Amino acid sequence: MAKDDTGRLHVTVKTGGKRKLSSKLWLERQLNDPYVAKAKREGYRSRAAYKLKEMDDKYKLLKPGMAVIDLGAAPGGWSQIAARKVGSAEGKGKVVAIDLLEMPEIPGVAFAQLDFLAEDALHRLREMLGGGADMVMSDMAPNTTGHRTTDQLRILGLVEDAAAFACEVLKPGGSFLAKVFQSGADAALLAQLKRDFTTVRHVKPAASRQDSSERYLLATGFRRASAVL
Repeated sequence: MAKDDTGRLHVTVKTGGKRKLSSKLWLERQLNDPYVAKAKREGYRSRAAYKLKEMDDKYKLLKPGMAVIDLGAAPGGWSQIAARKVGSAEGKGKVVAIDLLEMPEIPGVAFAQLDFLAEDALHRLREMLGGGADMVMSDMAPNTTGHRTTDQLRILGLVEDAAAFACEVLKPGGSFLAKVFQSGADAALLAQLKRDFTTVRHVKPAASRQDSSERYLLATGFRRASAVL
């Protein structure tokens, strides 16, 4: 263990045995990530909770009484932030989380183990919410292949599907937030979102690792004529 350039203690993971270099580097990054440590101290299920918290602090996305859908929610960091912000544990708002994986219970969050692209998903989520959503958010990302162009296209397809879903369930004035990778291939998606929303922007919160191409697409002010009432 040694100190890094900022004076913080830096944990070094030894190689050897069956551990691959990629696994060593991932583990070392996790052990030295201040947001990972902070999440453990403050009871959040993932460091991703701070990404949503920062974006909400800046853009005031989540308000008491809102109805929120969290796509690809597991392990639940974003759902935890949303539940606290909208007051769903106190009955003021609603948060519905959906994922292909199981997710342990979170106070104030209704969970469905479901593919959001399934034929009955939209109907089930509307029933769980009791109507339309004020916000649809997604921190989903497909499994990476290591081929940058392929990975960018795969996440773009996922975001396009999530955006189409959001446009089916959002109330007028609602918001859509989704993870993307930095790429020039999203012009068509941006054009569509700009037709359906008042404001569309890219956001990179401080909690997002600076060496990552990850950023977030934020669309606010849903205005499509077929918006859910």
